[in-house]
Amino acid sequence: MDLTRPTAPNPYELLPQVPSFELRSDDLTDGGTMPDEFTEDGGNISPHLAWSGFPAGTKSFVVNCFDPDAPTPAGYWHWTVLDIAADATELAQGAGASDLELDGAAFHVRNDASDAAYQGAAPPKGDVPHRYIFAVHALDTETLELDEDATATAVAFNTLFHTIARATLTVTFQR
Repeated sequence: MDLTRPTAPNPYELLPQVPSFELRSDDLTDGGTMPDEFTEDGGNISPHLAWSGFPAGTKSFVVNCFDPDAPTPAGYWHWTVLDIAADATELAQGAGASDLELDGAAFHVRNDASDAAYQGAAPPKGDVPHRYIFAVHALDTETLELDEDATATAVAFNTLFHTIARATLTVTFQR
């Protein structure tokens, strides 16, 4: 099967524009290739993420990882954490484990593999290089008032209406 197809747009470029802030990682380099330990085959652990420079009015954060290049009409959600406290400025490597309790009210919702955890990169073999967009959304509310049964798409939809700034970091991976 020939999986050659055009690259999907960056979904965050299609949303209303908001200010940006800094997102960095001890494990990933923006524009680089995802190291194996953060892929499904290599270790399936979530990378370290740290953020700074977000607006003073931030009341909470949502962190997610999205693959717009998945061979579906809707992309693929790899990770979503919501209701992260406004005084949090990082998630440690491995914070995406399903059995990990996050600080405060923060919690995972199910990814597109139906796990309430991080799922590492796992594009189909022979497919085009996939982009994995890690995003931190600074919100104007302490909670999105969703629960663990919410889908990642529902979180993204509700996040849109409360985002006052956003930072992204993108890496690629191909099998």
